[in-house]
Parts: sequence; structure tokens; C-alpha cells
Amino acid sequence: MNRQDGPERPYDIVLFGATGFVGALTAEYLAAHAPAGCRWAVAGRSTAKLERLRERLAAIDPACANLPLVVADASDPDSLRELAESTHVVATTVGPYVWYGEPLVAACAEAGTDYADLTGEPEFVDNMFVRHDARARETGARIVHACGFDSVPHDLGAYFTVQQLPEDVPLRVDGFVRAGGIFSGGTFASAVTAMGRQREALRAARERRLHEARLVGRRARSLFATPRFSKETGTWALPLPTLDPQIVARSARRLERYGPDFRYRHYASVRTLPMALGGPAALGALAALAQLPPARRWLMDRYEPGRGPSAEQRERSWFRIRFVGEGGGRRVFTEVSGGDPGYGETAKMLAESALCLAFDDLPPTAGQVTTAVAMGDALPARLRAAGIVFRVVHSR
Repeated sequence: MNRQDGPERPYDIVLFGATGFVGALTAEYLAAHAPAGCRWAVAGRSTAKLERLRERLAAIDPACANLPLVVADASDPDSLRELAESTHVVATTVGPYVWYGEPLVAACAEAGTDYADLTGEPEFVDNMFVRHDARARETGARIVHACGFDSVPHDLGAYFTVQQLPEDVPLRVDGFVRAGGIFSGGTFASAVTAMGRQREALRAARERRLHEARLVGRRARSLFATPRFSKETGTWALPLPTLDPQIVARSARRLERYGPDFRYRHYASVRTLPMALGGPAALGALAALAQLPPARRWLMDRYEPGRGPSAEQRERSWFRIRFVGEGGGRRVFTEVSGGDPGYGETAKMLAESALCLAFDDLPPTAGQVTTAVAMGDALPARLRAAGIVFRVVHSR
């Protein structure tokens, strides 16, 4: 099923938040890679900023000189309703999502419009499930969170690893993340916001568990990892408490291919013991500061939203995720790798997710779903064609 099978709408894709740092990178990617005949538009609060963006895009593709501009505001539900009703797919970069994201999710769930975002905020994802999953299932909307570095390479990497293992047996997968890059003000604001809302996040997780159907006859879970030296990767493995393992486990709950008993653990992979000791200490100090509103505001003022690393800095950035999967007497090592994780590749992942939702033949599903559940084999195929590597390192 693809969105071209539904009622005719003016646009195939609308990119909301297009004038922000990652939004502009996503718009540039669409200008260079959207297929002929794709009807897409850019959306944001400021007509002047949208017009300046359109001029930049026209330098990539002259046809973008006539690109439609949609004025919409995250604080104006009527404008978001009109946006959602005008398109088959909305892709949004407007965060922190816990502050600004819900009205657009609600509009898409009501309009039956597919939705993709870049959130890495567990509280937001859980709240959106509780409040809007049921309506999205009724209207046929696919609500797909975490369509950037959070959590596409982890979700699809685990999915790729499972495909290399036997069927109908218990499976164990560990993910080890290494990356080099620079974050933007928007990313930093989202991270600090999440750290400062741990109580709210726990409350949202408990509420989700009350609404989520129990898995019958199978088990799929992510386990909290403990620090250790990983012989598999030759690095120190530190527990990485991000949204990614939750997304992997949700894919496993929905897809029978993950077997009758699936377990996933998620690590940051560091080469030296001093880094292994210093990293958690620095993260703990940042999390402690984020609990205090004045300190949180001070931290967020250090990095201005809408700005990020230069093209030269992004060119030097990279990521590499190694997966170790076991089951049925077989062991496999796989890898997902690419360039700048936070911006260049994230923009690519979001754009390709939107194109996939709009144009590819996908499994019939609706409601809040993961990238693996919503887009199956179609999104990995797109990402490979766009230069992100999925490979089997070795197996035995």
C-alpha cells in the first residue's frame, strides 16, 4: 500500500520546519533526489524565510523556483489541520517535540495522513501512542517517529541482522554504536529537555503500558545493558539509554520474523578505558544540571537553535554501528555505517522515509509504528541506494 492509492490531495509530501538547520538540509536533499512528478512543498512560520530557502533550492533544481510554500505554525492547530489535509505525508523537524510536536501528530492522525519526525524523546513517543494511536489506526495514518539517526540505523540494523539468522528460534542481538560528529542547537535543546523531564518520561511510559496490548505466545524486549569490555568489537561497551532500544523492541513485538523470544541490548562503543570512565561521569553531570530549571535554561542558551556544524565539519563526521546476533546455533556480525550522523545522514533518512511512505508499496499498517514495521525492506533498499551501508561482516 502507498499513499497514492488514497484520495487525491494537492501534495505528496510537505516538509514542516523546512527553514531550520536540519529542515533545510532535508529540503536540499529532496530538491536533489525527489523523483520527477513528486509534488512536494516546504512549510514553516515565516514566509520570508521560506522564500529565501526556495531561492537556495532553485540553485539545486531550477524547478524549485516554483516550489509551493505553506505557512503553518506549531502553535496554530487550524494551520496544522489544513497542512495535514493537503498532503499524503508530513515530515517534520520541529522540536523539541515534547513542546511543539503533538498538535501536528493529532492533525495527521485525524486526517489519515502519514507522519514522520526526528524525535529521540521517549516521553513524546509514549504520550503520542496513548493519545493518538487509536485514532490513527481508525483513519489509516502511519505515525512513524524517530526517522533520523534516532533510530533508523539501529532499528533497521537490528532488522537486517535478524534476517541473517534462523527463523522460529530465540534470538539475541547486541548493538554497539560509534560515531564522530558535532551536534546543533536544536539537538542539544532536545537532549537537555529530555534529561530534565525524567519524572514525566517515567509517568508516560507507565501510562503507555496500561494502553498497550500484551504480547501473547511470544516475548520481545530490550534489556538494560551493563558496562563491559566487548570481545566482539574490541572496545568498552557502555549502556546507551536512548530511545533506540525501545524502538527495536517495538519492531520485534510487531514482526514474527524476530522469533518467539527476542532480546536486544544497546551500547556506546569506546576504545579506551579513560573514555569509558569519563563519558558516563560527564553525562551524569549534564543530567544533574538539567534537573534545575535555571541551569537548564543556561545550558540551552549555550547553543542557539537553528545553527549547526559547517559543511566541512559534517564532511568529516561518521557513524558505525556493529550488531552481534545469535540464535539457532548461528552467530552473525553485521554493520550499518555512513557519514555525518546528526545532520547529513539524518536529513537523508527523513527524506527517504517520507518518499518511501508516499510512493513505495508497503505492508498494510496504521497507528504508531516503527520504521521496520511501516516500511519493511523498502526503506533499507532506499538507504543503500543513497549510500548508507548495510553489510554482513562475517558469520559462523
